[in-house]
Amino acid sequence: MRWIPFRSLAVIVALVACVNSPQAEPHQQAPAAAEIAELWQEPTDLLQRDLFLGPAANALTPPADDGTFQFVAFKTSGTNPGYDVRDASGRLWSVKLGIEAQSEVTTSRILWAMGFHQPPLYFVRRFNLSGTDGGIKETARFRTDLDPWRPAGEWSWTDNPFVNTPEYRGLIVAQLVLNNWDLKTPNNRIYEATDGSTKPRRHFMVRDVGSSLGHSRQFWLFATLGTRGLQGSKNDVDGFEAQGFITKVAGDDVEFDYRGINGALVDRVTVKDVIWACTLLDRIPDGHWQAAFKAGAYPQDHADRYIRKIKEKIAQGLALRQPPTR
Repeated sequence: MRWIPFRSLAVIVALVACVNSPQAEPHQQAPAAAEIAELWQEPTDLLQRDLFLGPAANALTPPADDGTFQFVAFKTSGTNPGYDVRDASGRLWSVKLGIEAQSEVTTSRILWAMGFHQPPLYFVRRFNLSGTDGGIKETARFRTDLDPWRPAGEWSWTDNPFVNTPEYRGLIVAQLVLNNWDLKTPNNRIYEATDGSTKPRRHFMVRDVGSSLGHSRQFWLFATLGTRGLQGSKNDVDGFEAQGFITKVAGDDVEFDYRGINGALVDRVTVKDVIWACTLLDRIPDGHWQAAFKAGAYPQDHADRYIRKIKEKIAQGLALRQPPTR
């Protein structure tokens, strides 16, 4: 056995500590309400929101199963295969194939119901691709842009205008409730309005949310080293049910059943943030929950299991409003 010199071992330990230490939050003034609206807006029309059709409602007809789409390009980012395609009307769609298609649609609908901005996207069981790589394709997420919004770059979880706000930290809580573990900058998009009269002028979105509705638990060594990669499962109802939520509360600090490389983000969450997010989730009517999982084409028994587990988490979060009994 070859021994590691003490000095080298100390350097390794120091490096690991640096990787896992929380980044200092940028010093900034609290954003005004108009700026907060770029990230979150109170869903005052929640009862009228259609969680099956999503943000576009009736302004956009979802792609029909077995429809034909023209190949434009191969998807070049992320780990899932896919395409850019055009439908018969000329509309451009971003298509993601595979296991994330269901979980991304449903998770997006839930975030939208909470008041967070989301793009219009839909689950398609099968479609016909014409041109390059043509043929029948199955299990797809279709996403498009709507006027007046256009993508205009990425935004970072650790450096953004909302870091010190309950809305931002509540967004982190939502990821914990839905077990979305792939919290990285390339998954976040800023959308800008092309119409100067549109307010707010920008939308900050957590856009690619398919790494959710499974379990978020990374092998301890990778978590310690801060190595990105597979940090859990996706679209896995058994894994989702098996994972807990809140494990400990000490004063205003909350510990979660979480082991991954985003510990610095999770550590920012306070009791008030959990209550804020869970209050929003608790307002979502039963029919809306069913519609969100129907949008992702989940079997009824899976939808019921997911909803039951999510409501257990919501109840645990809301219980923090009550002082602990002695």
